[in-house]
Amino acid sequence: MTNQHIEHQLTVENPETSAVDLLSEATHLSKGMIKQTMQKGAVWITRDKYTQRLRRAKKQLKVGDQIFIYYDSKILNETTEAAQLIADEEAYSVWYKPYGMRSQGSKWGDHTTVQRWAETHLKPQRPTFTVHRLDRAATGLILIAHKKQTATALSKRFETHTIDKQYQVIVHGQFPNTPQNYTEAIDDRSAHTQATLLSYDATQNRSLLNVTIQTGRKHQIRKHLASAGHPVVGDRLYGLENEPENLQLTAYSLTFDCPISHQSQTYQLPAIYLPVL
Repeated sequence: MTNQHIEHQLTVENPETSAVDLLSEATHLSKGMIKQTMQKGAVWITRDKYTQRLRRAKKQLKVGDQIFIYYDSKILNETTEAAQLIADEEAYSVWYKPYGMRSQGSKWGDHTTVQRWAETHLKPQRPTFTVHRLDRAATGLILIAHKKQTATALSKRFETHTIDKQYQVIVHGQFPNTPQNYTEAIDDRSAHTQATLLSYDATQNRSLLNVTIQTGRKHQIRKHLASAGHPVVGDRLYGLENEPENLQLTAYSLTFDCPISHQSQTYQLPAIYLPVL
């Protein structure tokens, strides 16, 4: 199926018209498709220099409003498994992000993001703010803040590396019995990864590792382990091509000082979500 890609911007001249009618006429997409695109977060409105997603088809428009649509059929047709709530602390919540779910949205939509999932499924509903990310192909724990001050506090902990992040990873080959440290710079920025062998399966020639990182560079674990000759199973970007498995990299533990209680708090994934050799 051919991917359809449309970017369009228009300015409202008649406040009696609807965004659905305007966008349908401009893009030749059906009104039903425009409404779906709105719900999935790919339509935006700028009013008085403030820009936000436009989700309500019946929102009253004003002269001078600018409407943007970023329609990509491939992205909008994406589906994922459901995120799972691990803990609700009111000011923030902890979720299990499944394979294929994005950490946050883009101008092309947010319907397959853990942030939007939390926003629409958490009871009672409340605002959501992303404070860190996991690769789309990775699984595991992710924090979502529900107050701006909490988001700021948690983001600061990630920036200052005061959150202990633990991963379990399955790699190809027999990993050394002693802990290994990797400090190769990533994108000209310092990066530090430590990996420790948990178990080895000689039949598959695969190792299960516990990995900690002191920095959070893009694809840091995947790059460091691949460079060491132990690519992550299912890593089709840095590892072996055409592997049937999904990426075997899971963030399973987070420990930090809670910005609400100011006590050390640890969250761990249930065993059913951990990678298994």
